[in-house]
Amino acid sequence: MRTVVIGGTGHAGTYLVPKLVEAGHEVVSVTRGEREPYRPDAAWRSIETHNIDREAAERAGTFGQTIAALEPDAVIDLICYTKESASGLVEALRGKVRQFIHCGTIFVQGHGVQVPTTEEQPRNPFGDYGVNKAAAEAYLLDEAQRNGFPVSVLHPGHIVGEGWPPLNPLGNFDPGVFAKLARGEEVALPHFGLETVHHVHADDVAQAFVLALENWGASVGESFYIVSEAAVTLRGYAEAMAAWFGQEPNLRFLPWAEWKQTVSEADAGATWEHVARSPQHSISKAKRVLGYQPRYTSLQAVQEAVEWLIVNEELLPASEFSNRGTKPRVSAR
Repeated sequence: MRTVVIGGTGHAGTYLVPKLVEAGHEVVSVTRGEREPYRPDAAWRSIETHNIDREAAERAGTFGQTIAALEPDAVIDLICYTKESASGLVEALRGKVRQFIHCGTIFVQGHGVQVPTTEEQPRNPFGDYGVNKAAAEAYLLDEAQRNGFPVSVLHPGHIVGEGWPPLNPLGNFDPGVFAKLARGEEVALPHFGLETVHHVHADDVAQAFVLALENWGASVGESFYIVSEAAVTLRGYAEAMAAWFGQEPNLRFLPWAEWKQTVSEADAGATWEHVARSPQHSISKAKRVLGYQPRYTSLQAVQEAVEWLIVNEELLPASEFSNRGTKPRVSAR
């Protein structure tokens, strides 16, 4: 199958493209060409690559036609953020592809009511990102139901992998929080630290996309939450990471108004975006329909990413890390 991956060198694409090659797909990666994949793989030598500036092409009204001209059997769009972007592709690909898979986000849910949240629960999106992604999902599923457009929608959680900082126990992306935990330094958490975050390893996201292609008949017209088996509370996450570094957790809890003064405005904003949603999502539908089985727990995924940061970004001196009694490699179950 000739499969076009839009955003092929990003977080999910880095892991997805090699899996597609391994599964026998003829893979075409579409990217702006501004970066290499986050991790090397021999599979990248066997793919076709096209460097396209999506924003510029969309402004010119040519992006959808450009993708269609690649003559794909399937298209996986990892970087669509608005209904308008989605509709441009739908119109260009209508009647020309076997399947179109859209990468959504758990932010389409907004705040949950019953947890773990399932795909059938009403959406309560807020914020530009969540609202726009929810609108794109609603449009695509309507196209599937009304006009038979072969779309599947997958909603990953907080994607974790080698090459970039994971969402930390404060609900933001400051890697220095892990260094503090490793050294036994005090870390302040907002409220009681009982808000939740829900990670997923990029390898598990890639697994789900491949399964959606392999289970075409069952996945078309459906959406799926793609996360680890269980969310983690901020407090539990911080305690577990401190223990992984061989430390007792040294945590302090502050009211929001006081806590946000302890971090930068950008980090406080990122934390609010995550704790205001406190996602806890069910993967029962993805398991039942796709056969999805995440290999990584949230903590395993984060620990692998943090180890990469230590080795490659010198988050901690190697000697300090090795002396903590931590595992030199993190193995998925």
